[in-house]
Amino acid sequence: MKGGEGKFTMSSIRVGVISDTHGLLRSQARQILQGCQHIIHAGDIDSPAVLGELERIAPTTVVRGNMDWASWANRLKITERVVLNGWSILVIHNIAELPTLKDDTNIVIFGHSHKFLQEDRDGVLFLNPGSAGPRRFDLPISMAVLTLGEEATVEQFLLESRP
Repeated sequence: MKGGEGKFTMSSIRVGVISDTHGLLRSQARQILQGCQHIIHAGDIDSPAVLGELERIAPTTVVRGNMDWASWANRLKITERVVLNGWSILVIHNIAELPTLKDDTNIVIFGHSHKFLQEDRDGVLFLNPGSAGPRRFDLPISMAVLTLGEEATVEQFLLESRP
């Protein structure tokens, strides 16, 4: 996926993309996130402690998921827009609630389904990192690292089932 017009990126940055942790930040996920300059959490954090730990690792963009209803989550928005290294990113938990995309949106990051998805839709990268929290059904436990430079590349990480 190529970036938009007018990008002035000189080097790439690594963005940890995680979702549906449901109160559990696995040690393997922590290790992967340590090498990232930014973290995006696509909702269902379920715990202020997890959010605090992410924010200690790197600057964090986070949205509210359907399980983030306690008072600590009141400050979280349903959607967030962030520009990282010239890439315009929209973050939302449930893709079914996706607002109309602005013309400058390059990437949409979402969660909720607990299923990894990486897909180009009309030149926009749609990325669901899967669930990094407790195992649900037989779905893999996963997260992703998004490298943003002249192009955007995604690396999926399958996490071990032990916390």
